[in-house]
Amino acid sequence: MYTGGYKAGTEVKSLQLNDLIEIEQMAAQVIPKGGFGYISGGAGDEWTLRANRTSFDTRQIIPRVLTGKSMPDMHTTILGVPLASPIMVPPIGSHGLAHITAEAGTAKGAAAAGTLMACSTVSTLTLEQVAAASTGPKWFQLYMLQDVGYSRELLHRAKAAGYKAIVLTVDTTATGNREADARNNFKFPLQFGNLDIRGSGGDIHQLNSAFAMKMDPKIIEFIIKETGLPVIVKGIESPIDAKIAIAAGASAIQVSNHGGRQLDGSPATFTVLPAVAKAVNGRVPVIFDSGIRRGQDVFKAIASGADVVGLGRPVIYGLALGGWMGVQSVFEQINRELSMVMQLAGAQTVEDIKHTQLA
Repeated sequence: MYTGGYKAGTEVKSLQLNDLIEIEQMAAQVIPKGGFGYISGGAGDEWTLRANRTSFDTRQIIPRVLTGKSMPDMHTTILGVPLASPIMVPPIGSHGLAHITAEAGTAKGAAAAGTLMACSTVSTLTLEQVAAASTGPKWFQLYMLQDVGYSRELLHRAKAAGYKAIVLTVDTTATGNREADARNNFKFPLQFGNLDIRGSGGDIHQLNSAFAMKMDPKIIEFIIKETGLPVIVKGIESPIDAKIAIAAGASAIQVSNHGGRQLDGSPATFTVLPAVAKAVNGRVPVIFDSGIRRGQDVFKAIASGADVVGLGRPVIYGLALGGWMGVQSVFEQINRELSMVMQLAGAQTVEDIKHTQLA
């Protein structure tokens, strides 16, 4: 738990939510301005950030009403991990910006919701503290560093701490043009649990300069050799890259544009998901993130080729508003919506969703 001078929320309470749209402005009232801008903002003109939401409007769900099916069952698995629904917590940095319990609160809330959490390299707490915060399943996300030796150390620590897989983020070889951070003169007010980058003064560009500036299949092979754990390659938007990652040994592909925070003008992830899923062709699971806010978004993503989706910013907003119980409330809200959508669309199971045709 971070207990320093940066004041983020301390309350632990369940939330009464109508949806996961209005929660953003609710969270803006409790997260300090610089931290909120860092969490909520995107790159450049934020076209890609907006497109991640609006792209879901381009496809519609055709209800099947005479299937004889009822009582939706949302349970599924990903790489052998059972989930209460096909929604997980993807890697997100610096949860301490939102709440004093930081990643420990998120881990506890995710476990209470019956789902999986991925812990970021740039977490506020150490990866060991996050691992110990709950008994729920966890993956560790690696930003490959220029310091290969320290990258190796992080991987070994993650395996020793019980993380079940490694998420390799491949879309951060440069820092996105995040203008909200520049306008707010934002500097990270908290230290990082896993990184000690002296002299950065909390500057995002200096921090990211520690990350590897090129990505190739050898990095995937390196992680597999060092850990023996499944590797999820996150940040894929091209079918070609998906095929390369699988050929290098990736156990899953995560279709993501970093929530619109990296290359502005890149397509919405929902737009490229079908082509990537077609290239994967069922060889490994496909995880999807960026823009999920509604149960119908989850449904549409799975119907378009995803196996599981990641819910990012709303989880952090729930953490800010209610600690671990706020995180649990966020999952309860989106799961209620997904169950309703499944019932009305005539899909009883997650597998049924995968066989649903969208208009």
